Amino acid sequence: MDKLEKLDMMDKILREFEDLKNSQTSVLKKISKIEADNINLGVGLLEKKLPDMWQNVNNNLTLVTELEEEFQEFREQFYSKNNLKALQEERS
Repeated sequence: MDKLEKLDMMDKILREFEDLKNSQTSVLKKISKIEADNINLGVGLLEKKLPDMWQNVNNNLTLVTELEEEFQEFREQFYSKNNLKALQEERS
C-alpha cells in the first residue's frame, strides 16, 4: 500500500469514526426517550437499568471521540511528514 492509499484509508477511518459518534449519539437520544416515556409508566426495572445503560453508551462516545481526535492528529502528522500535498497534486 503506497502512502496515498494509506492516506485514503485513514480518511475512510475518520469518516467511520464520525458515523460511529453519530450512532452513539442516536442511542443516547433513544435511551433518554425511553426514560421520558417511562416517567408515565413508572416501571422500576427501567428506572433501575436505563441510567447505567445511558452512562455506558456515553462513556463509549467519549472514548470514540478521544480516539478520533488522536487518530486525526496521527493522520495530519503522516500527511505532513510524507509531503503528501505534493503527491496529491501529482495525482491530479
